[in-house]
Amino acid sequence: MSTRARHLTRAAAGLAVLALVGCGGGTGEDPTGSTSSPASSGSSTSTSTSASSSPTSSSTSSRSSSSASATADGPKASACVSRVRDAMTPTQQAGQLIMAAMQPGPATSLDQVIGAQGLGSMLYLGGWQDRSTAAAASQHLQEVAPTVDGTKVGMLVAADQEGGEVQQLTGTGFTPMPSGLEQAQDADLRASAQAWGSELKQAGVNVNLAPVADTVPADIGRANEPIGKWDRQYGSTPVAAGKGSLAFARGMQDAGVEPTVKHFPGIGRITGNTDLQATGITDSTATTKDPYLAPFAETIEGGTKIVMVGSARYSKIDGETPALFSQKIVTGMLREDMDFDGVVITDDVGAAKAVAATPVPERATKFVAAGGDIVLTADPSQVPTMVSAIETKAKGDTAFGKQVTASVTRVLTLKEDMGLLRCG
Repeated sequence: MSTRARHLTRAAAGLAVLALVGCGGGTGEDPTGSTSSPASSGSSTSTSTSASSSPTSSSTSSRSSSSASATADGPKASACVSRVRDAMTPTQQAGQLIMAAMQPGPATSLDQVIGAQGLGSMLYLGGWQDRSTAAAASQHLQEVAPTVDGTKVGMLVAADQEGGEVQQLTGTGFTPMPSGLEQAQDADLRASAQAWGSELKQAGVNVNLAPVADTVPADIGRANEPIGKWDRQYGSTPVAAGKGSLAFARGMQDAGVEPTVKHFPGIGRITGNTDLQATGITDSTATTKDPYLAPFAETIEGGTKIVMVGSARYSKIDGETPALFSQKIVTGMLREDMDFDGVVITDDVGAAKAVAATPVPERATKFVAAGGDIVLTADPSQVPTMVSAIETKAKGDTAFGKQVTASVTRVLTLKEDMGLLRCG
């Protein structure tokens, strides 16, 4: 556990009774039905024993020994990852750094960008019905996933399955999930999350863009548009948020689905929804030692390999720079302070109002330059533009090219850990 992570965990324990302000954000779809950010909410009461265990417990061993580890030359890579990465074309490498949403409809709707741009990840969005439908689509996606130097590079097939108002897969085969606040009252949330994760696994989903680790202080509550309004949070203190997010994440991993802790560094203090608004999305309280970072530190130490960074702004950390474009936040706070060596993904940048003023190509390149790995867009038509931007900048900028290589290495390492990349 990094020094910073220990500090944050201890700080959270000392703030169990404090009610502070918080803010929230989404992951591509608004709970009201518009294509923007998902909503969910939660509060803190009891959680399972497994949820309350220390993030330094034996569960930390769930981090694969082959996962990327930062070195002076970038993350380490296995022989298989190195071989496949180096055999990829620049376009295929850039394609591994994009996740595109797929709305209900033909399973072939992403075939073009998978074939031409080497798209490496997708997200079910728009309210898919029935497990058999999703399972058939997932199987097709894996079949058309790129093959490089004779090795199939499987797809990250994601869903936004938090519970409450945010459950993109419903109908036969999917149990209705309670909101985060209700989940926090589950005496064995880890077991419940494992059951929900098993349903995802049977549908061919291998990544869940959950849990929410945002702390929404009691004095803000439902005034927090992205999280509190929809009861997505696990509680109003860092301790409660940490217990819930850790239990949910471990349950997903028990089912063979990789969780994604979000929305770093926390959107519980803002009032605006970053998917729908460009105002009211600045947290003027948070610092690099904010106790609200503790739930993220706990979940990371518990073995979570994917972290989502939001698009809110943090004036005391990096002025008006959206978090996902901030090197201070992505590299400094997440990778260096928290020692996170896994995959970092954006909240939606395809339709989100928070980044609407940033040209589409720059939404991709700025995130990678900040230290991120996978750019999530709710608009698949943006994939060619984003891939071209990453590829072009990498050709003309040596430093950026090295960052692309590092990001591709982390993504392929994650896929190898998940059994999606098997050489030989």
